[in-house]
This record gives sequence, C-alpha cells and structure tokens, in this order.
Amino acid sequence: MRGLSMIILITLLGASAVLPGQSEHENWVWCTSKDPEQSIRGCSAVIQSGQETGIKLAKAFNNRGNSYAHKGDYDHALEDFDQALRLNPRLAHAFYGRGWAYAHKGDYEHAIQDYDQELRLNTNSAEAFVGRGSAYVLKGDYDHGINDYGQALRLNPNDANAVYARASAYARKGDYDDAIRDFDQAVRLNPSLVNAIYSRGVAYADKGDYDRAIADYDRAMRLAPSDADPFYSRGVAYKHKGDYDRAIRDFDQALLLNPSFANAFNGRGLTYESKGNYDRAIQDFDQALRLNPILADAFSGRGLAYEYKRDYDRAIQDFDQALRLNPILANAFYNRGLAYEYKGDYDHAIQDFDQALRLTPNDADAFDNRGWAYAQKGDDDRAIQDYDQAIRLNARQAYAFRNRSLAYARKGDYVRAMADRGHFLWLRFGILGITIRLCLLALSVAVVSLFIFKWHRKGLVGSEKLYPGILHVVLPS
Repeated sequence: MRGLSMIILITLLGASAVLPGQSEHENWVWCTSKDPEQSIRGCSAVIQSGQETGIKLAKAFNNRGNSYAHKGDYDHALEDFDQALRLNPRLAHAFYGRGWAYAHKGDYEHAIQDYDQELRLNTNSAEAFVGRGSAYVLKGDYDHGINDYGQALRLNPNDANAVYARASAYARKGDYDDAIRDFDQAVRLNPSLVNAIYSRGVAYADKGDYDRAIADYDRAMRLAPSDADPFYSRGVAYKHKGDYDRAIRDFDQALLLNPSFANAFNGRGLTYESKGNYDRAIQDFDQALRLNPILADAFSGRGLAYEYKRDYDRAIQDFDQALRLNPILANAFYNRGLAYEYKGDYDHAIQDFDQALRLTPNDADAFDNRGWAYAQKGDDDRAIQDYDQAIRLNARQAYAFRNRSLAYARKGDYVRAMADRGHFLWLRFGILGITIRLCLLALSVAVVSLFIFKWHRKGLVGSEKLYPGILHVVLPS
C-alpha cells in the first residue's frame, strides 16, 4: 500500500515530488539538461513550484516540450508548446519546436504554419528553413523544399546536414545528378556523414550505375558495420548486375543484422526467383508478408513466382492484392495480364496491358504482349499496330518481329512475313540466324522453282495431248 500511495502522490503532484530538497536553481539546471528524462523532471518541478510566471514559465514549458518531442511523445510536447505560446506569443523557439512535433506526427500543414511563424519572428533562422523545407519535401512539394534548403545554406553554407537534406530532396524528385553533386558536397563538409554516403549510393543505383553504388555501400559499411541498410542495398545492386549469389549473401547479412527486415526477405525472394528457385522465393515472400502484410512488392513478387510455376489462379490473387495496396504498380498489371493471357482470357489480359501502358507508356513488352492477345482474338490489324509500337520502342524486340511475322502471314502478306522472320532470326541467333534465313530462302526458291517447273511441264504435256502434231512437226529439209 505504501508503494501504491507513492505512485499516486507522484501522479498528482508531478515530478517535483521526486526532487525533494532541490532548490529552484537546481530544478532549472535539470530543466535545461540535454537528457530528456532529467529535463522533464526538472521542468515539471519548476512549473509546479508556482514560483515562475510569464516568460520564464513559458521557457520551462518550451524546454519540457522539446524533451517530450525528443522522446517521441508528440502529444505531450504539443500541449507544452501551446502553453508556452499562450504565455509568450513571441517565443520563436516554441513555434519551431511545435512545428517539429507536428512534422513528426505527419501533420505537415500545421508544421509549415509554425515554421512560417518562427521565420516571421526570426528571419535568419536557418534551422526553421531546414525544418520547413523538410515538411514540404515530406508533403511531396520538392521545389519549395529545395528552395528552403537553399535559404538555409545562404545563411550557413557549411551546414552538411542542410546540404544532405537538399540532396535527398533532389533524389526524391528524380534529379539524380543534382542529388549526387549535393551528396558530394555534404561528404566533403563531413567525411563521416554515413547517411550522405549511403544515399549517394542509392542515387547512383537509381541511375543504373551499380558499380559506383556498390563502392558507396562498401564505404558506408566500413563506417557503420552494424547497419543492415547498406547490405540490403548492395544486395539489390548485385541482383541488378546479375550476380545473384553475392546478392543473396548480402541479403543474408542484412537479415542477420536485422531479422525483421521485410524488404530484405523480399529482395532475397526476388533474387531466388531470378535464379529460377521459385519455391525458395515463395518462402521469402511469405516471410516478408508476415513481417509487413501491406508490402505490395512482396505480393507482386510472389504472384510472379506462382506464374512461373504455372499456378495462374494463385498468381492472379497475389497480383490483385498487390494492386489493392498499390494501384499504380505497373509490373503487377503487366504480370497479371500475362497470367490472364496464359489462361486464354484475352479480354482481361488486354485490360491489364492497357493499365500497364497507361502507367509506363514506353513498355515495349506490354505492347508486344497486348498485340499477341489481339492476335489470339483474331484481330491481326490491331495486333500489328501493337507490334509496330513495340519495335519502335525497342528495335531489338525479337519476339515482336516473330509475332508480327505470324500476323502478316495470316493476312497473306508473305513478303513482309518473311522479312520479319529474318529479323527475328538475326536478333535471336546472329550469324547463325542469317545462315538459317538464307537456307530457308534457298529452300523457298527451290520449292517455288520446282512448283513452276512441274506446272510448266504439266502444261506442255497437256499441250501434246491436245495438239500432238505441234511438237512433232518435221521441218522440211
């Protein structure tokens, strides 16, 4: 009962009850501590002492709000910042702190409003520009975010974190060259800024420069050997390079460091899938989805594995779920279209290829496969239009030439059919393909010549029967 009474007392009186014998000065020392727990206790003692009012009391609320925010207790932080601003409406730091708390709660509009207020009170607050810039970026407004980071850097050109933040905004925008330039500058300013090194690797990977990406991931690993992210991203890079065994080793290491890393299971599953080991792939996708049931990429990956195993119904179910979670996942539309095509459901296949092309208008494979679906429905004209577009997008799309060849042949356009068949053989087999093509051409000529010869001879024999004297006229001597 005594222990319970003490808990009730602490709850009712606040933290001051646990600071017996401390002076007001000592409470203020604790209130300004960088240790959040100590700060909360000290500020609570100051607030509940009743000895402070106005600006000083506002400072205590502000300090305690900062400490709650750093602990991740944003609701209590917001209450304290509100109280601080009621006591001192010109306390710029409270606007900044409240904006920071709103941003971490995902309320970017209120965060931006509070950063605006701080900047009206303090036009040279670089940290407010950075905070507002980050809120804009998280809203998806990259241009405003980049502009705010630029303002912060005009005030403090050597702020490596601001340069890094702007680089990240450029990367999110898809402007990888500007991102890499800023990451370079951030690393020059702070060579141990591991996030900048790692993120530069991600930018190189997004550009398709996997070798330079891997070099940055290696460097990030040396600086942070217990961080799973560089191992995961290097695994992704090795997968893209076709080095599946090294990729799997990196995913293994990432999972050793972080056994709950759903994306690493997904990445390893995709790699096993690329190796043709579909059962192992499905096991990894299952595990990824146990850890993160809303990971659309894992549903899409598992659907493709089932498709490769010719279990088209389960594949379609997984693609359906992937698209419920992410309605703009173009690969899921494309692969579901293939599954419907394999099942002979060409109408649904065409609908899915339409959606895939709406999202990725330059996907030559989607045009080729939609053309095939139209061809199976007997619409060779629309099929040829799609094959034409596939070939315009990718002149080395061998199967588009083959499929168009078949469509032309069905339409009786044998010259174009033979030309496309020749292109297909060249793209698939190179010199051997040309040899095969020439042999086929020679065989075709021989067959046609034999047919003409037989037809001509038959005609002559027939003439002999009708007019026997014509070929046996004896010329006069």
